[in-house]
Amino acid sequence: MTQALDRNATISVLNRILELELAGVVRYTHYALMVYGYSRIPIVGWLNAQADESLLHARQAGELITSLGGHPSLGIGPLLETHQHDIGDILRESLAHEGEALKAYYELLDCAQDRDVRLEEYARTMIAEEQTHLDEVDKMLRVPGQTRTAKEGT
Repeated sequence: MTQALDRNATISVLNRILELELAGVVRYTHYALMVYGYSRIPIVGWLNAQADESLLHARQAGELITSLGGHPSLGIGPLLETHQHDIGDILRESLAHEGEALKAYYELLDCAQDRDVRLEEYARTMIAEEQTHLDEVDKMLRVPGQTRTAKEGT
């Protein structure tokens, strides 16, 4: 027998996810505007794709909130402006931001596990997507020839 879903707790986590994803839209759009140099075009394209993905994720979270009878937040998660626009700095900030989103999706999984299959599967899918994104950013931060990852320090 499954336990009842705590709707209020679940909606709270989904609202935090919504806010983090909306912050991602702003963050990645800003980063794309601040890239200069020889690698600008492919990096800007990647950053804009990340902004688009964050918007999609925000919409998905909002739809789940309203499906549960909640009210989507109008807030936006934290927006750190370090004024460091080196590609490495941007990627390290992205890594930190995506790590926070990953934690929130794990919290959603805890709320939904064995209580709501749809939310559980959504959380698992998003965890896989966020982890894949973190792995990609980590690979981008690696220096060729080094065995340690960006997560472990360079």
